[in-house]
Amino acid sequence: MKEILEFLQTQLVFSTVLAVVVVVAILGTVAYAIYFERKISAWIQDRSGPNRVGFFGLFWNFHFWGLGQPMADGAKFLLKEDIIPDHVEKPLFVIAPTISLIMAMIGFAVIPWGGQVDILGKIYDVQVANPDIGLLYLLGIGSMGIYGVVLGGWASNNKYSMLGGMRSAAQMISYEIPMGIAILVVVLTCGHLRLEEIVTSQLGTGTPWMIVRHPLAAFIFVVTLFAETNRTPFDLGESEQELVGGFHTEYSSMKFAMYFLGEYAHMITGSAVFAVLFLGGWDVVPFITIPGFAFEDTAIWAMLLKMAVMACKIFAFLFFFMWVRWTLPRLRYDQLMRLAWKGLIPMALGLLLVVVVGLYFGLHDKLWFTLVGNAIVFAGSMLAAASSSKPITGRQDNMAPIEPSRKSTDSALGVSG
Repeated sequence: MKEILEFLQTQLVFSTVLAVVVVVAILGTVAYAIYFERKISAWIQDRSGPNRVGFFGLFWNFHFWGLGQPMADGAKFLLKEDIIPDHVEKPLFVIAPTISLIMAMIGFAVIPWGGQVDILGKIYDVQVANPDIGLLYLLGIGSMGIYGVVLGGWASNNKYSMLGGMRSAAQMISYEIPMGIAILVVVLTCGHLRLEEIVTSQLGTGTPWMIVRHPLAAFIFVVTLFAETNRTPFDLGESEQELVGGFHTEYSSMKFAMYFLGEYAHMITGSAVFAVLFLGGWDVVPFITIPGFAFEDTAIWAMLLKMAVMACKIFAFLFFFMWVRWTLPRLRYDQLMRLAWKGLIPMALGLLLVVVVGLYFGLHDKLWFTLVGNAIVFAGSMLAAASSSKPITGRQDNMAPIEPSRKSTDSALGVSG
C-alpha cells in the first residue's frame, strides 16, 4: 500500500493526468475554434454566422448562439460516407491524415503551463515532459507534420493533390529557416533550451518579455508560424481557386476532418510556443512581478492563475490567426518564396549577427542594445527593398515584351491593306 501511495505521488502520474487534461482541453478548443472562426468571419463580413444549432432539443426554443454547431459538424463527419477512390495508394492514403493530426497534438508535451506546484508537500513541474532540449523537440515534431501533407498529396494520385503537397513541402522548408533563426535569437539571448527557463528569464523587474527585447524576431516568428500552419495568406497548399483543394482534394469524412483538426491543433500549439518564447509564458505584464506569478509561487491557486493567463494568451493569438485570415488576400506562390528567401532569411541573419555581437561584448541582455540592433536591421532591410531596381511582378517579368505587328493591329481596327 505504501509503495502504491508513493507511486501515485510521482511526477509520472502527475504528468499523465496533466496530459489527459490538456489533450481534452485542446480537442474541445479545436472544435470550438472552428465555430469561432465562422463567427469571426461573419463579424468581419457583417453577417450573423452559425446561430441556429442548439443542444439537440435539450433546451427547447433556445439556440444559445449556435453553440451546438461543433457537435453537429462532428456528427456529420462521423456519419458521412468514407470514400476511398480506386486510383489512390490506399495504405499511405489512409495513414497520411493520422500523421498530420498526431504530430500536431504531441507538440504540447513540453509546454510549461504553470511553473511548479506544491501538492501535499511534493513539488511537481506543470509540464507533461521536461527535457533539456525542449525547443529542439518542438522543432522536430513541427517538421514531421509535413509528412502527412506530402504523403496525402502523393498517395492521392491526383495532379492537384500532388501540386498542393509539393507546394507545402517547399513552403515548409523555406519558412523553417527564418523560424529557426528567430528561435536561435531567443536561445542566445536567454542562454537556455529549456522552455521553463526561457519563461523565467522574462520574469521580474528589468527583464522584459522577449517581444519587447526583440520585436523583429517576434514578427519573423509570427509570419513563419502562419506559413507552418498553412494559414492564409500562406495556404498555397490548398489554394481552392487554383488546386480545387490541394493535398486533401480526394479526402472525405473523418480523414478530411483529421486534416482539419490537425491544422487547428497546430495553431493552438504554435500559439502556446509564441506565448512562451515572446510573451513571458504565464507572466501577466512585462517589467514587473505580480505576487502569485513568480516561478517560486507553487500554491495550487497560483498554478491555476498561471494556466489561466496562458490560456488567455493562446485564445488572443488564435483570434489574431482568424482575423488575419479574413483580412489579407492569399499571396501568389512566387511572392511566397520571395518573401522567405529574399526577405525573412536575410533579416533573420542580420538579427542573429546583432545578438552574436552583443554576446561578444556582453551587451546581449541590455534592452537599449537589442532595440537599437532591431531598428538597424529593420531599417537596412527596408532600404535594401526600396533600392532594388527590379520591380516586384509576376513570372512574366522574365518574358520578352510582345509587340503586335502592324498587320495584326490594322486587322483589329478593321483597316484593309
